[in-house]
Amino acid sequence: MPKKKHDKLHPPLNKAGKRMEAAAKEMLEAIGEDPAREGLTATPARVARAFQHLTAGYSVDVGRVINHAVFTEENLKDMVVVTNIELYSLCEHHMLPFFGKAHVGYIPKNKIVGLSIIPRVVDVFARRLQLQERLTHQIAQTLWDHLDPLGVGVVIEARHLCMMMRGVEKQNSAMKTSCMLGQFRKSIETRSEFLSLVGV
Repeated sequence: MPKKKHDKLHPPLNKAGKRMEAAAKEMLEAIGEDPAREGLTATPARVARAFQHLTAGYSVDVGRVINHAVFTEENLKDMVVVTNIELYSLCEHHMLPFFGKAHVGYIPKNKIVGLSIIPRVVDVFARRLQLQERLTHQIAQTLWDHLDPLGVGVVIEARHLCMMMRGVEKQNSAMKTSCMLGQFRKSIETRSEFLSLVGV
């Protein structure tokens, strides 16, 4: 049998990837499929690579992601909002996808963060087995801890395939979660401004 060719899109699987590949093959057999069938021969390895990508957040230090792009800016006290950040995650109960958008805002005290870092923080936590409630809190708490801002607000709206494809099978249902810290929690005016800006 010729050796499999690897490229940048299909690098060799590491030890954890090999274990996931074997598990995927066993699942195919368990549902009555033939892993040796032409259309499925490469499926276990594809599943392993997909899960490594979808759970890559476990291996990322969010502190390193955010700390290299924090800048001192003492004269800015106005709200900063990034809307419509696409997110894709896996629910920890069924390992099925949920997907949607995050809206993130903060009010600087003495520090601001690079624009691209906020979506990166979202991705770090989204690429883990998750609960939407926990994901919302983790994003807000991370910005709160690393920026020491006057306030942080995070709203996530997502659709969950564990509810759309199975169980109650409600395709048009969406879940909204929010986490408000500092001025976003204390001040109705601040919270209302944020929710107005993100269209919630």
